[in-house]
Amino acid sequence: MEINCTEKELFIFKKIAHAVEHLGMEAYLIGGFVRDKIVGRDTKDADVVCVGDGIRLAKEVAKRFNPVPPVSIFKTYGTAHVKADEFDLEFVGARKESYKYHSRNPEVAPGTLEDDQLRRDFTINALAISLNKNNYGQLLDPFGGLDDIKHKIIKTPLDPVQTFSDDPLRMMRAIRFATQLNFAIEDTTLQAIKDNAYRISIISQERITEELNKILASSTPSIGFDLLYRAGLLHIIFPQMVDLAGAEYKDGVGHKDNFYHTLQVLDNISKETDDLWLRWAAVLHDIAKPVTKQFEEGHGWTFHGHEVVGGKMVPKIFSKLKLPLNDKMRLVKKMVELHLRPISLSQEEITDSAIRRLLFDAGEDFDALMMLCEADITSKNKQKVKRYLENFELVRKRCEAVEEKDRIRNWQPPITGEMIMEIFSIPPSRPVGVLKNSIKEAILDGEIDNNYDAAYDFMIEKAKQMGLFPKSGVRDAKSQIPDSKS
Repeated sequence: MEINCTEKELFIFKKIAHAVEHLGMEAYLIGGFVRDKIVGRDTKDADVVCVGDGIRLAKEVAKRFNPVPPVSIFKTYGTAHVKADEFDLEFVGARKESYKYHSRNPEVAPGTLEDDQLRRDFTINALAISLNKNNYGQLLDPFGGLDDIKHKIIKTPLDPVQTFSDDPLRMMRAIRFATQLNFAIEDTTLQAIKDNAYRISIISQERITEELNKILASSTPSIGFDLLYRAGLLHIIFPQMVDLAGAEYKDGVGHKDNFYHTLQVLDNISKETDDLWLRWAAVLHDIAKPVTKQFEEGHGWTFHGHEVVGGKMVPKIFSKLKLPLNDKMRLVKKMVELHLRPISLSQEEITDSAIRRLLFDAGEDFDALMMLCEADITSKNKQKVKRYLENFELVRKRCEAVEEKDRIRNWQPPITGEMIMEIFSIPPSRPVGVLKNSIKEAILDGEIDNNYDAAYDFMIEKAKQMGLFPKSGVRDAKSQIPDSKS
């Protein structure tokens, strides 16, 4: 089979071939590069396996470029990395592996190409291309990987029970590849995942989450989450999401299956953005529905406050999954907490104050919030979808009008805490926070305009009620304090 490589790739592979011949070795392109070239995916890296010392080969290859790229050596794993002409090359010696039951870290010994292909996780990743003079460019396919690519199937070269027992992370990888490539997992292989799901417990959380993020980053992430659920893996690695599954009925009244609703929201937002954290927001937006679910006579099922409870769950889930506890987590938390607000603001009688508060709370993430809200429309009723989208468009227009007038989205207080301390000659203390917050609330409620003079007059009245009085001649304190904002 002809594999289309770029001129740059062919140039690099010829240099590797010359180095291989010079050292008297055998070497092959193997794994993901070969697979991706066949399926038509872009790739900027390649693995090279040689029968011999991979580090030695890497050093010899590097010599053949000008300037000579650095060789990164990882002695523990017997691997070396070279970045040649912006193309990443990973070199390793062929090896055979054996595993102990309670560890995914194999005992490794030097081996042949056949040994190395046998240790590969899936048939589509065991394909190799020769870089040797006698059969340069020949495709070596001992397990029918080419046929599996043709039929869009994920399966293991050996008995899948043994494959997954040896390295349980391969179960996650099978599902990730099925998601990325839109392949099906072969029945025997899928059953082996179900039978060995409990083995995932020996894998570190970091490696599991890395695979979850790759599933989330795919074009249709619902494929992966559905497979994780059906295989029983999700029950172990993310039980809060499994709790969303199913619809309970009482007095003939049911509610939608919030698990599959969540997957649809996830796919919807994935069509609009590659942002991993907005995709996580889609996953978690209804995460508290199971714990807030109640049945109200004459009304049906309710999930009151699930956005608030869900927001509180986000940091705990991020911590458990070893996701970053930084601004990314705070963005997801904000999206979960606010995702119901826009739809409640589409009514004609909603005040500008409510609009201001949404703009203030969402801040620079307002557009992201609206994207999540629109993704949250999963009804099969086209008229209902049309009505929701029109309501959200109304919210956008009202927000644009209020923002044009009041400039709330990236709001800075017209009077800062430093200015309050200067005006009243007081140290950092509770009254400073009270005055600052009162000014903010008055602006958001529309009691005063968002400017210094209005805020100053309001503050003086509020301060009098608290028994505070300004120094004489400090009305223009904003011009006396370094870095203050007016």
